[in-house]
Amino acid sequence: MSLDCITLTGLRVNAHHGVYAFERENGQDFVIDVTVWLDLVRAAASDDVTQTIHYGELAVEVADAVRHNPVDLIETVAERIAAVVLAHAAAERVRVTVHKPEAPIEIPFTDVSVQIERVQIERAQIERSRA
Repeated sequence: MSLDCITLTGLRVNAHHGVYAFERENGQDFVIDVTVWLDLVRAAASDDVTQTIHYGELAVEVADAVRHNPVDLIETVAERIAAVVLAHAAAERVRVTVHKPEAPIEIPFTDVSVQIERVQIERAQIERSRA
C-alpha cells in the first residue's frame, strides 16, 4: 500500500542559526519545506481531523523548532524538524528541506538548502546511537 502525504511549502521563519557571529546576532529568514507521509484513509472516511496530522498545528511546531536554540548548521535544523514531525504517531516518513536564501556566500546565488529524509525506524536508530 502506498502512503499519502501532507506538504507544507515555503514556511518562512526568522532565526539566528549560522557559523558566523553576525548570523547569530542579526538573524535571517529560513524557508522550510516539509512533506510527511502517512495513511489518510481513515481521516478522509471519517472527515475527522484527529485521524490525520493537523497541518496548521504542524506548521507552528516546525516554526518553533526552527526559531529556538540557535545552531551552526542548517543540517542540524533539518534533523530537529524531522524529529518534530516524526513525533506524530501517524507520521511514517518525512522529507525536510531547509533553505537559507541569505547565506553568506560571496558568489551570486538564488538559494542554498539541505534536504533530508527520515523514517520512523531511522529516527529510533539515531536516538539510540546518541544515548
